[in-house]
Amino acid sequence: MAAGAPGSLLLLLLLLLLLSLRGRGQGFGQTRFICTSVPLDGDMCAATAPGGGSAEELKSTVLQLRETVLQQKETIMNQKETIRELTAKLGRCESQSVLEGLPGESKGGGTGRKGGFSKNTMGDLSRAPAAETLSQLGQTLQSLKTRLENLEQFSRMNSSSQTNNLKDILQNKIDDLEKQVLSRVNSLEEGKYNPKNESEERGKIESTLTSLHQRITDLEKGQKDNRPPDRFQLTFPLRTNYMYAKVKKSLPEMYAFSVCMWIKSNASPGMGTPFSYAVPGQANELVLIEWGNNPMEILINDKVAKLPFVINDGKWHHICVTWTTRDGVWEAYQDGTQTGSGENLAPYHPIKPQGVLVLGQEQDTLGGGFDATQAFVGELAHFNVWDRKLSPGEVYSLATCSTRALAGNVIAWAEANIDIYGGATKWTFEACRQLN
Repeated sequence: MAAGAPGSLLLLLLLLLLLSLRGRGQGFGQTRFICTSVPLDGDMCAATAPGGGSAEELKSTVLQLRETVLQQKETIMNQKETIRELTAKLGRCESQSVLEGLPGESKGGGTGRKGGFSKNTMGDLSRAPAAETLSQLGQTLQSLKTRLENLEQFSRMNSSSQTNNLKDILQNKIDDLEKQVLSRVNSLEEGKYNPKNESEERGKIESTLTSLHQRITDLEKGQKDNRPPDRFQLTFPLRTNYMYAKVKKSLPEMYAFSVCMWIKSNASPGMGTPFSYAVPGQANELVLIEWGNNPMEILINDKVAKLPFVINDGKWHHICVTWTTRDGVWEAYQDGTQTGSGENLAPYHPIKPQGVLVLGQEQDTLGGGFDATQAFVGELAHFNVWDRKLSPGEVYSLATCSTRALAGNVIAWAEANIDIYGGATKWTFEACRQLN
């Protein structure tokens, strides 16, 4: 309460006391006030007064008034706390409304660091505005059509009636989805959009798309039966929070590692997150990310090193990052050549085991909490992990697709080791064939 509150309470107490005494005197005609002397060390409330027992009544009234004042004070404090909570909630709502009105912006806050931005790494998911969501769905449908055209060419060479029937069924479902998307676009343009049903409608369409992707993937398997188990690539055509791949194995405790992969992207700004490894209590145990206009970074236990990669040109590039816990020494290789190195990156912190390794998304929670603004867009292949530092010669063999190149002794690139979700697709990997 304010500093003048005790004086105000005393004044209120005196006013109530006078009113009480006045109300008592109205029943006896004209009221008289009698002054009684009280010793300096005496109790005013214990002094006798004419009328018998009036001092006791006065004392009782004062105690009741004091109790009332204390109750009112407590009520005021509770109301102030409630007001503070409501004000904070209102502020969050206003902030969310502003951010949702800005395409490409994610909800921020907290102290986590991703690509130089302030971000809560264990926070909520950011949701794209409705118009952006519709654009993404349109691109997904176009991707499905392209895959169906490829299947159609395959079916001409393989006259399977079952393949043709499946293709026709899938084509009809895609046509229906296009009509739904077109209807939603028209509703937006006419101002009939109702945000209340947005989440439910989006969920239904995304579920249907996932089902279609799976059906087409099953249909495409006929083209892939004869290829080697490591000769495939993952494609993430859209920046979404539901397309990703998950490595079936976790990482062991590691005091050194090498992570290498082929990668292709021309997404802007930033290609996103090729991979992320989260463990209980730490979502950023090991992350490779290019977010916004920042250079690509490697995060180990939330510690960051900037990597000198120049790969956002729509061409295939081979990249490797090696690290040892002693002094946190790291090296970066692009296309077989070392391009950077440093130290003091999470020194003496071993990579923790029993986590979740995801390709294509950055994790804010263990195995989830994906943010579309950080999703990888492009193609990825030959993701391998070793529990030691590779030599420059070994890295060069990988980058030149040498037959002497080794597979990862912790994570080896094989279709049996990868599960895909949300429409991420598998295609035959062609980069090494072009080099050989």
